Amino acid sequence: MAPATMTFRTDPSSDMNAVEVLAVVDGRPFSEIVMEFEASRGWDPAGGYGGLFPGVFRLGTAIEYWLGVGLTGFGSTGGRVWVLGCECGELGCWPFGVTIVTTPDTVTWQSFEQPFRRERDYSALPPFIFDRAEYVAAVTTVAHLFTRTAAP
Repeated sequence: MAPATMTFRTDPSSDMNAVEVLAVVDGRPFSEIVMEFEASRGWDPAGGYGGLFPGVFRLGTAIEYWLGVGLTGFGSTGGRVWVLGCECGELGCWPFGVTIVTTPDTVTWQSFEQPFRRERDYSALPPFIFDRAEYVAAVTTVAHLFTRTAAP
């Protein structure tokens, strides 16, 4: 199986007075992938996700955040990284979490979670395995939007 591809879509938001960063996996916004999975299970609500606003929520450096290393602030909970926030722009309103596992050659998103619906079972959503060099190259394209200091 070929590795998944990662890119990012950025959109300025007048509501948040910041730039939204949305992960795009294999050419599809990750928010759509998750929404379709949730809808296929008949979960209500299904979807409602948006990108992250790193300039607002001080998520630390892009590389640390998207590799899931050294995180202790907003957007990191229980070993998971929130890769989607709420469509309203508030990260903690309706986040979607993944565990990021890295090797020298790969970055894997697995163990998905909607923290406000813990009863939801995402085990049928397969992990996304990325080529690490390509993943890091994609992250560098949005690095300028991330702050250097993680939130307390």
